[in-house]
Amino acid sequence: MYYECMNVSASVQAYFVKLGLSEQTPLLYAALTEFGPQTISELSRSSGVERTRIYRLLDELKSANLIEINQEYKHGIVKAAPLDNLQIMLAQKEQEVSDLHDLLPLIEQQLSPGGSDASSTQVRFYRGATGIKQMLWNETKAKGEILSILSEGIQLKTKSKFFERWVSRCNDRELQFRSIVGERFTTGQEQWYAAHINDGLQNWKGRKIDSCVFPVTHSTLIYDDIVGYFYWDKDEIFGIEIQNQLIASAQVSLFEMLWQQGKSIDTRS
Repeated sequence: MYYECMNVSASVQAYFVKLGLSEQTPLLYAALTEFGPQTISELSRSSGVERTRIYRLLDELKSANLIEINQEYKHGIVKAAPLDNLQIMLAQKEQEVSDLHDLLPLIEQQLSPGGSDASSTQVRFYRGATGIKQMLWNETKAKGEILSILSEGIQLKTKSKFFERWVSRCNDRELQFRSIVGERFTTGQEQWYAAHINDGLQNWKGRKIDSCVFPVTHSTLIYDDIVGYFYWDKDEIFGIEIQNQLIASAQVSLFEMLWQQGKSIDTRS
């Protein structure tokens, strides 16, 4: 049988590389989907990949659940598995990223100057959407009640996937929340839940503060001995965390004064 050597687009190759696979693996997979099950020799001809390299590449594809190898007579027959099997690999990578997120605060604490001294003040700066998401994820490690002053609901910025994961983690840990919000927050919440069915925080209480009493121009997080501030508006996205018990205690006092002046709102967040 005559084979025309395979050629795949740069975007396909880049996707396989991002999955952790070698650049030539999509050539093998494309050849198998185009010409069907093949022996190693046939696959080398159809893909244009040297036989000496194929064995290692097939191991990668097998680990990714993208091929099956059946033994027939004295030859191994390689067959393409459904591309949907990549969902398994993507789920594993998502879990790995989730685990890395969970460990990051501990790594930061251990590697930051003075990180081993629990009494020393620590300041952490964050930039961009990824940085703010990290601040919010740090919040899920809280040991006590979480207080916040919110300019907008976080789901409006982080979108559904992160928000659902964040809510699930908070609810699993049975975290308690109290939030002071402004007009922009309540308007955004009404629009969001009119178009989405995401579950909200199970233990959340909110009060709305009039802008003439306290204008909510950015978001504040207060828990344990940490105070966080973040600003998220178009291309200007940044945040800061301060770990200092005296500062945290002062911010709790400010929060409680504002809480007394706020008006209760719908408990859904």
